[in-house]
Amino acid sequence: MLIMGASGQGKSSLALQLMASGAALVADDRTCLWARNTPAGPELLADAPSTLRGQIEARGLGILHANSVGASPVRLVVDLDRLETERLPPFRSVELLDIRLPLLHRVDSAAFPAAILQYLKAGRSA
Repeated sequence: MLIMGASGQGKSSLALQLMASGAALVADDRTCLWARNTPAGPELLADAPSTLRGQIEARGLGILHANSVGASPVRLVVDLDRLETERLPPFRSVELLDIRLPLLHRVDSAAFPAAILQYLKAGRSA
C-alpha cells in the first residue's frame, strides 16, 4: 500500500498503526516507485532508498528502526489529503506510472487502519 499526503497528515502514524497490526514496512518519508511487466500485466513496485531503509519517523519520539521488506508490489493507494465524506464511497482509482490502482481517502475513525488491512486481505463489495 502506498500512503500519500502532505507533511503532517499522518502518513508515518498510519504506517506505524498498520505495522502494529502485522503489516510490514517498505519505506517511510521517500519511496522509489517503478513499473514492471509481469505475465499477469503491469504492476507498480515500491522500495525505500538505501539511505532510509529500515527507518520510520515517530513524531515526538524520533527515527525508529524497523524491519523493512524491500521492494514490494503496490496494490492500494491511500490519500490522506482527502477526507472521505461518504459512508459507502464509490470505487475510486488513481493512475501512477500508467498503472491504475484502487484509491481510498482518509477516514476519521479509529478503525481505519484495521479496515485498510481487511480491504487488502479480502477486497470490498460494491
